[in-house]
Parts: sequence; C-alpha cells; structure tokens
Amino acid sequence: MSVLARVFEEHGIATVAIAMVREHAARVKPPRALFVPFFFGFALGNPNDPDHQHCVLRAAFDLLQHSEGPVLADFPDDGAPAIMPQASQVEADAEQATRSAADEVTALRAFYERWVENHGGRTAVGLCGIPQRRFRGVIRFLEVCATGEDAADMDERPAGVSKPQFIRYCVDDLKAFYYEARMEQHKDADEDSLHRWFWGSTAAGKLVADLAATLNESDDPVLKGAAYGLAR
Repeated sequence: MSVLARVFEEHGIATVAIAMVREHAARVKPPRALFVPFFFGFALGNPNDPDHQHCVLRAAFDLLQHSEGPVLADFPDDGAPAIMPQASQVEADAEQATRSAADEVTALRAFYERWVENHGGRTAVGLCGIPQRRFRGVIRFLEVCATGEDAADMDERPAGVSKPQFIRYCVDDLKAFYYEARMEQHKDADEDSLHRWFWGSTAAGKLVADLAATLNESDDPVLKGAAYGLAR
C-alpha cells in the first residue's frame, strides 16, 4: 500500500489509504491514511448503511487537504460494526460432533446453486480452483490436514500455490459455499446467526476450527501463519 502510494504521488497523483491496523500504517507511513476501528472485511463500516459509509469516505478524502505527509488520522468508532463471533466464542450444539461435513456439502449443493443462479452467476467461491461439486474431496483433504498429516495434498493444487496457501483457499471456498447456501436457504438470516450456525452447528465449522488449532501448534512457521484468521 505505502509503496504504491509513493509511486503514484511521485507522478503527481494524490493518494488516500484506509487502514485497518493502525500500527501497520504508523510504521509504513503512507502519504495519507485514515485508520478505521472496524474489523477486517468492513473497511467502510456496516453493510447497507450508506450514510455511515459516506462519512468514512468523506473523512478519507478530507485528508487530501494535506499537501504533504505522512498523515495518519483516526476515524471515530461511533457506529462501528458489531464484532462477529469467532469459532471459540460459539457454543457447539449437541449434534455437531456427529455430523459429516461431506454429507453437509452434498445436502447444501442445491441451495448454493440456486444462490448462484439468483445472483447472476456471482459467488465468492473459486479461490482454490476446485469445482464445488467436488468439494467432498476438499473436505477429505482438510480432514487429513487437521490430523497433522504432512503428506496430505491434492492433485488439483495449482502449480505455484504452496500447500499452506492452498489450505487457506480451500477453507475460504468452503466457508463461502456454506454461507451462500445458508443465505439462500434462510433469506432472513442475519450475520450473527450465520456465524453461529456455521461455527456451532455444522461439521465444517468444527473441521475448520480443528484445522486452525492443528496448524497453530505446528513447528513450521509457515503452517502456523496459515492458521491466522481461519477460525473467524
């Protein structure tokens, strides 16, 4: 971010950045940055709140009044989105441990495909490159990874993508698949209920939480780094 901003500035293009981690912005010193006290994924605040989002954008663009930097301003935390529950904050229901993630994927497939159809083909699934109709294989791969088995891998892993990064791609795709299917199945579901359902009721939620715990205990710093943010 800071490097690109400096390149643009050297060519006469003024820049403004929105920073999610204040410490990082303070260290890299972009020309102009607005720190927002929101959690990752909500850089402009709550979704479906255009008035508040416009306030964030106005505060960012106001930094253009400074002809020189670095400038780091703080946006007030009024109206900050509620922090969504992470896996460790959700109590599992009595049936979660008995469910099969592979069977869940099959059962949710029709809802997911209807979601994609109803949204003009748009979906957040696709990072790992494996079609969702073959996600049972992704489940098996992640289940082996969760045991700490170093040999776990998939032939479909793209060349040039490390296994730790591929694990993250698979988890992100799996989460997106579940959430989009659930939103199609329960159109009135809010964000809190979606998170609590995934982490507290699904076998996939338990699998991802177990996988994150296994990676976090690894002596390999790359694998340990891959655990960051998986279970949230």
